[in-house]
Amino acid sequence: MVALSQPVTDRLVMPGERIGVCVWAADPLSRAGTVSQLRGTAGIVLIEEVEVDEDSVALVVADEVDADTARTIRTLRRRGVDKIALLVTRLDDNGLLMAVEAGVAGVIRRSQATAHNLTAAIRAVAAGEGALPPDLLGRLLEQVGHLQRRVLAPRGLTFSGLTEREVAVLRLLADGLDTAEVGQRLFYSERTVKNIIHDVTSRLDLRNRTHAVAYAIKQGLI
Repeated sequence: MVALSQPVTDRLVMPGERIGVCVWAADPLSRAGTVSQLRGTAGIVLIEEVEVDEDSVALVVADEVDADTARTIRTLRRRGVDKIALLVTRLDDNGLLMAVEAGVAGVIRRSQATAHNLTAAIRAVAAGEGALPPDLLGRLLEQVGHLQRRVLAPRGLTFSGLTEREVAVLRLLADGLDTAEVGQRLFYSERTVKNIIHDVTSRLDLRNRTHAVAYAIKQGLI
């Protein structure tokens, strides 16, 4: 398994620390088998759904990533469960993207799910990191690059959901310029600048231009 470079949460999982894990599976036999494999594993405490908190890991077990699996993951996210690992039998490129988009932080194939590998993936997710088998990491990066080149770039978009023009406007606002000055700097009319700000705040459900600038800073865009 390899760890993806992601910001580590404020609370690190220390070696030997016990991690609460709740197993979700549509198939009762799959759930029972996974629970049986994890039971007694050092550092893992099996918990029920009502016991899940921000430090727990949800382990979703599925044959493949289909609409039902993605719905389960999104439902967990809406409940405030941020640390989600996926134990899956089959995973194609579309399924991998669907899982990541839904909010999965770690993936492990059932064929590779030894007690050691499964525990390592769970610990990585609990620490706020990502975990993928090396071949899946390569495929994910390839898919992300394809999405940027073929879908987003031709439309002037980035993964943040902002266009280059919008980023340029927000960057100048962050420097303290007003809309008239931004227009002069970018050779836009002030009305165009105001329309750009309105588009950003409306599309991303932001309150005002200050909120939009704060969003751009938080996303690392400016």
